[in-house]
Amino acid sequence: MLVVTKFGGSSLSCATQFEKVKNIVTSDPKRKIVVVSALGKRQSSDTKITDLLFILHAHLKYSVPYEDIWQMLYDRFVGVEKELGIDYDITKDLDALKEELNKNISQDYLVSRGEYLTAKLMSKYLGYTFVDAKDLLIYNYDGVLDDAQTEKNVKLAFSKYGTIVVPGFYGSYPNGSVKLLSRGGSDVTGSILAKCLNVSLYENWTDVSGILAADPRIIKNPKSIKEITYAELRELSYMGFSVLHEETVFPVQQLNIPINLKNTNDPQNPGTIIRNVCTDNENIVTGIAGRKDFISFNISKDHMSNEIGFMCKTLAIFEKYNVSIEHVPSGIDSFSVVVAQSSVEKCQYELVTELKTQLNCNVTVEKDIALVAVVGRNMAKRSGVCAKVFQTLGTEKINVKLLAQGPSELNIIIGVAGGDYDKTLSSLYESLIA
Repeated sequence: MLVVTKFGGSSLSCATQFEKVKNIVTSDPKRKIVVVSALGKRQSSDTKITDLLFILHAHLKYSVPYEDIWQMLYDRFVGVEKELGIDYDITKDLDALKEELNKNISQDYLVSRGEYLTAKLMSKYLGYTFVDAKDLLIYNYDGVLDDAQTEKNVKLAFSKYGTIVVPGFYGSYPNGSVKLLSRGGSDVTGSILAKCLNVSLYENWTDVSGILAADPRIIKNPKSIKEITYAELRELSYMGFSVLHEETVFPVQQLNIPINLKNTNDPQNPGTIIRNVCTDNENIVTGIAGRKDFISFNISKDHMSNEIGFMCKTLAIFEKYNVSIEHVPSGIDSFSVVVAQSSVEKCQYELVTELKTQLNCNVTVEKDIALVAVVGRNMAKRSGVCAKVFQTLGTEKINVKLLAQGPSELNIIIGVAGGDYDKTLSSLYESLIA
């Protein structure tokens, strides 16, 4: 049995955190593949190494003095190396990188050096072999992963070395140039390696003990989620949960490889398990999440229901303006098109004008809408969940502007005024989860 173990930046912020990582890795012989992010913040006043590298690139590009930024990077890496007392002179790699600095240096290459150097440190510290991600993860020029070549590379490297440390956050194009993934991409690196080796578990270590059932910035001490399905996580992530990069799920989900989210600072805590099918049926609702700043285009017309293709024509107008649609709650002769407010900032007037003229309908616009999702795999098996939602919001005198539920009964979406967002989350959490 094999385990892929990924550590985020908060787990690698200093020598003390490196020691915790080593204790975790060596405590289980199945942990043979380690993926690392770049050094993270030691305290809130710190700047992440990745952010420093983005700033450094901007300074180089616009010929702004960069010595202070470089010194901060240099000191962080050298400081960790000296505190760990490992047999690796990182100054040679840093000096070589400095020689490459110029205004035309690739941003992808420069920013990837954060993970590259962190992985070099970790491999020496663990006694594992460093394997560069650019030699494993191969992307086509359109940015799509070459699954076959990547799997071949990963299997070859693992069979050759047995225990490896891989930097996250990047791969390479066929010509060998570095391709940076989107922010949080180290999660995806670990997921791809887990799929290629068909491991028994993918562990993702960070600074929280799994997934919380609601936003701790709004709900005081929300409960942790013991088990959650991939489908539930997808729903919650879309509505604001940001525990994992959203592309992390797909590679491991295909092979039903579970993900375990754990806390480097509290390794005995079981964290949260994410899998296709969960056995824990204790809670009706798994989690509550939401997002603000939506806008609703309310469209009405007499005898609309008899006009074939009316909604299709409506949605085509939104497509013309490249606007992604969130929800379409409907009545007999009216319906609403709910979209992110940011997506229509530059075309709202034109959209309304075209809807009115092309469809000969009435259009009103309602701004400042918040959407709240109540998510739970067990809701389909229990009656009265919707009734409890309405009862709770009615007691709090919160007006429901829209309501939607998917055919799988996995979630209930409630639209409320933006000013009622925090109260909606709090009251529903207390009623359905606490």
